[in-house]
Amino acid sequence: MEATRPSNILIVDDSSMMRAMLKRAVSLSGMPIGAIHEAPNGQDALAILEANPIDALFTDINMPVMSGTELLRQMAARGWNHIVRVIVSTDGSSARRDEVRDLDVRMYVEKPFAPEVIRDVLAEVCPDGRG
Repeated sequence: MEATRPSNILIVDDSSMMRAMLKRAVSLSGMPIGAIHEAPNGQDALAILEANPIDALFTDINMPVMSGTELLRQMAARGWNHIVRVIVSTDGSSARRDEVRDLDVRMYVEKPFAPEVIRDVLAEVCPDGRG
């Protein structure tokens, strides 16, 4: 049987504390995780996406330099449809959800979140669902 390739994750949030919390939740998920990349905004995230194979993206919406919404638009324009997109934001308004509806977002997680929510998202992302 072929070994499962670990999933590479990109966490995009302007708060270093939130990136650390997400990174910890990902690390403790029990899923097969490869590299965990971090970016403080969408522009830096695009550079990471261009240079590394990424399986799942966790992004905030409201960030300086380039917002999460613009990052998702840029990903769509580049045809990066294989990357699972998850929004992690304090802004869970219906207007915000409508704005990203057509940008291939798999899930919308509102802050604060329980680590189990991240584990459940990763269960969908990881090829064998368990690790």
